[in-house]
Amino acid sequence: MSFATPLFLWFFLPVVLAAVLVAPRNRRNAVVAVASLLFYVSGAGGTTLLLLGCMVVNYLAGLRLEPGSRGDRRLVLVGTVAVDLAVLLVWKYAGFASRQLHDIASVVGADLPVVELALPIGISFYTFHHISYVVDVYRGERPALRDPVAFITYIAMFPQLVAGPIVRFREIADQLPQPRTHRLDDIAAGFPRFALGLCKKVIIADSLAPMVDACFATPADQMTTAVAWLGAIGYTLQLYFDFSGYSDMAIGLGRMLGFRLPENFARPYSSVTVTEFWRRWHMSLSRWFRDYVYIPLGGNRGGALQTYRNLSIVFVLTGFWHGANWTFLVWGVFHGALLVVERRFGWESAPSATGARIARRALTTVLVVIGWVFFRSPDLGTAFTIIGHLLLPDFHGLTEAVSAAATNQRIVLLLVALAVVVMPSEPVTGPYLESSRAKIAKAARVSLMTVGVAYAAILVASGTFSPFLYYQF
Repeated sequence: MSFATPLFLWFFLPVVLAAVLVAPRNRRNAVVAVASLLFYVSGAGGTTLLLLGCMVVNYLAGLRLEPGSRGDRRLVLVGTVAVDLAVLLVWKYAGFASRQLHDIASVVGADLPVVELALPIGISFYTFHHISYVVDVYRGERPALRDPVAFITYIAMFPQLVAGPIVRFREIADQLPQPRTHRLDDIAAGFPRFALGLCKKVIIADSLAPMVDACFATPADQMTTAVAWLGAIGYTLQLYFDFSGYSDMAIGLGRMLGFRLPENFARPYSSVTVTEFWRRWHMSLSRWFRDYVYIPLGGNRGGALQTYRNLSIVFVLTGFWHGANWTFLVWGVFHGALLVVERRFGWESAPSATGARIARRALTTVLVVIGWVFFRSPDLGTAFTIIGHLLLPDFHGLTEAVSAAATNQRIVLLLVALAVVVMPSEPVTGPYLESSRAKIAKAARVSLMTVGVAYAAILVASGTFSPFLYYQF
């Protein structure tokens, strides 16, 4: 079930909010837990059993991992994390690995079978939540949850279950046992944020999708510089409005349920360096890799070469975390290499001179756009074809198929969406609209909840929406 469907907007969400309002304070987690499992079952079907099995393993492990517990806590931690990673590796990467082996074997005439497994929705996200839980309990940063309902609420909370933000256990542990109050205030504060995300997703991202799809589907012998740049820029904006829109909706939904979920975006296309970009883009993922991979590897404490190694490892893993395809690996290696270069030459800090900042910001934006070509392309051949036309311009225009998809309305929306690239880095729209008392923020909230949501609801009712891009991860 997607947030941008009639079933969710006009039935599921109102029923859940009504239940939250009338439920006793000490039963609010139970309402959220039951609703979350129903939400997941509606989209995941039989693979829900995999989620339930992982929750049982990690819940029981948490009880054995607190400091002072009997037995070998380290062995329990290693075993639990190994189980979590094994589930992720088998269900997400077994098919990819078997295809590589099949292709290699075919060279010598052998025929190896290819494994085909349906990818469970949100497996990358709930795996990281489980690992965060057992590691934080092991480190003594938070006590284990003895109430299974509270544990289910953390892992399966439907606003963030299938596409984040990735909520580290320490960030929400103190909120889980509390009988949260001010329920109407939470709904009033969270709904404008949800509305902002819905408008981002349905009005902008979904409108750009057909044009972007047409560009990336252009055969190599018909690709032109105009098609390549339109596709690359269009996808850069589509992905941002789709994923940041989902994050806004998740944060707004979480607030309506009484939870404060972490921010995930902070105007990433305003970044002056690639290092800054990763402090602003998918921030919950960056923080997760920092706390559970980069720092345990040694971070930047072991000298330059070890720092470069650790950065490279993190971004190889970041790339493969996004998907079982060589394009994601190359995208991760590309960003890892850019970060290493910036650190090596001291370029990770933004220059102070205005002209230099503008130039560095333009360069960072171009590099990010090139990276997104790998991220979006179905294979490396397509990616290199498009990048070749980005960097080696020709004088041909749009193909017939792309011209048909690039309607006047979509071009106007593309230009409007481009404003995020030239806007300053502050204030960040979502938190500003949610919390600011300024008149302009109040006017924006009213506009979103009247004009924006009404128009988005019409688009949803007409069936013009598409699944969130990060559902596939």
